[in-house]
Amino acid sequence: MVVGYAPGGSTDVRTRILAQYMRPMLGQPVLVENVSGRSGAIATTRVVQAPPDGYTLVSGDWSTHVVNSATYDLQYDLLHDFEPVALLSSTPLAMVSRNAVPATTFRELLDWLRANQGKATYGTSGTGSPSHIAGLLLQKVTGINFHFVPYRGGALVLQDLIAGHIDVAFNPASSVLSAVREGKIRSYAVSSSDRWFAAPDIPTVDDAGLPELRISLWGGLWAPKAAPKTAIDKLNAAVVDALSNPTARQRLAELGETIPPPEQQTSRALAAFHKAEMEKWQPIIKAMVINRD
Repeated sequence: MVVGYAPGGSTDVRTRILAQYMRPMLGQPVLVENVSGRSGAIATTRVVQAPPDGYTLVSGDWSTHVVNSATYDLQYDLLHDFEPVALLSSTPLAMVSRNAVPATTFRELLDWLRANQGKATYGTSGTGSPSHIAGLLLQKVTGINFHFVPYRGGALVLQDLIAGHIDVAFNPASSVLSAVREGKIRSYAVSSSDRWFAAPDIPTVDDAGLPELRISLWGGLWAPKAAPKTAIDKLNAAVVDALSNPTARQRLAELGETIPPPEQQTSRALAAFHKAEMEKWQPIIKAMVINRD
């Protein structure tokens, strides 16, 4: 299973947990290979060019399989050049700030950002990253402008947020939860309609009256186009079995990951969900005029 990022990120950790618990049903080792570059596009290209025998898969996410299609000139079609295997798990983004920002609610934070237009700084994991897309969307919805500060990863954003070098960020919720609980940064909202099970005390963007900011950082598993249906079915069964394992579920829950219900774990469900996400987000992202090539 090929992951398009360096080891240690949420997609990589999710994939390694999955690989470990798929092994018993498949009766063979499941190896995870990290192929970073172009926000996961290099890894996805490798898999689309692999033999369609069901032995090489790509573990992708909202960024690699939705955002990249709107920001890169890809040499493959994400909807038609892959066979969907299964939808995996998801986590929301969380709006956070350095502790010195004098706001206690999301609305107060927006008022502070509005009062500090031209001065406030917003950390991102790079151009076209989920945190960058969320920031652009926040600007569009509220009309508030702030300075983007790009980093090479979310860990560096969090580090500078704790140190007080930047003002705000919209980072994967699972990656900032411990810092919030330890009082190192302040949280305001998660990018979902329902309260996040890992921190139900944090309001949602809907609570703040901004449902346009709903973003789910979901993950999925795909094989190259024309992989045998028998292989897809066997792989899907192994994923479903892994996601039903109590220990695997606990490990994913500790990461703040939500596992989809069984009816959404089918290959057909991933195909439908992926198509809906592309139709929803491509026009929005393309309208932001982001081109990373």
